[in-house]
Amino acid sequence: MRGQLLRVVATVVLTGLAVVYLLWKVDIGETVDVLGDANPWWFGLAVAIMTLTLVPMAMRWRWLMVSQGMRERLPWLVRAYLVAYAAGQILPTSIGGDAVRIVETSRRHPARLGAISAIVLLERALGGTATVLLGALGFVLAIGRYDVGAYLWLEGAFVLGTLLLAFLFFSRTARPILRWTRPLLARLRLERPVRSLYDGVHIFREHGRLLAGVFTLTVAVQAVRVLAIWATARAVGIDLSPRIFYVMGPLFFLVLLVPFTLNGFAVREAFFVSFLGSVGIDAEAAFAAGFLFFLVATSLAVLGGAVLLWEGLRGRPRATHA
Repeated sequence: MRGQLLRVVATVVLTGLAVVYLLWKVDIGETVDVLGDANPWWFGLAVAIMTLTLVPMAMRWRWLMVSQGMRERLPWLVRAYLVAYAAGQILPTSIGGDAVRIVETSRRHPARLGAISAIVLLERALGGTATVLLGALGFVLAIGRYDVGAYLWLEGAFVLGTLLLAFLFFSRTARPILRWTRPLLARLRLERPVRSLYDGVHIFREHGRLLAGVFTLTVAVQAVRVLAIWATARAVGIDLSPRIFYVMGPLFFLVLLVPFTLNGFAVREAFFVSFLGSVGIDAEAAFAAGFLFFLVATSLAVLGGAVLLWEGLRGRPRATHA
């Protein structure tokens, strides 16, 4: 109870700080003018990129599930991603969408909750690792061209966190260290679910070729999705090379992984204003780009909502998977 209260307080405080920052930096009236002049073709390109990349994302999820004896049709997995986007509008960022995917999939594969949770977590971890790699490449591209050194510390923190998680979940050496947490987990009644999750992820240690394939596909997907951010920026007249967005994009995706606020409210726009401001872009244009990217994600959520509405009208599909 105390932990939940602390999280709610932290979320409110962080959201409040982001809103104050935006009010301090942004002229709302001028931002409305920028949005009114936005180019719909660039915005449409961003929506198309985000929508079409759902297919390879569903493919990597399918590969991981097949390796554990669970088979799903690709259209249903794409549908699950769309529903997760809809849920993400009212739950904390992408973490809430992941929880919905776990619940939906476990209904079709009863008694496999631990394995399903592990697969979704591993998929998310591989996505974060691929994003960290893109961010590192982006900083190499930015050397001598852009003054974004302040964000290097944030990138470094994500790199260290990624390496630590990989060590804890895949190294047998980490097992004695993890045993120290058993009394605390038992007291919190989390030992069994955490052990199930750990076992489900650790088993992929024996699937090196599969993980390499999933990781390579994830890097490609993330690289294409960065172009959606560039397209939203072009929609509001920000004429920067895609190069800088390969510095900004990975950091932005990593920030959204952390459940700061509901659907990244205010944090997303504050990040756009802060980062693009460091390369000389007006706060109003940067805010407008961030808001347009929110609308891009919302368009996927609308598709997910339409799927749920259609299923509701037809009757809920069977819970178990044939």
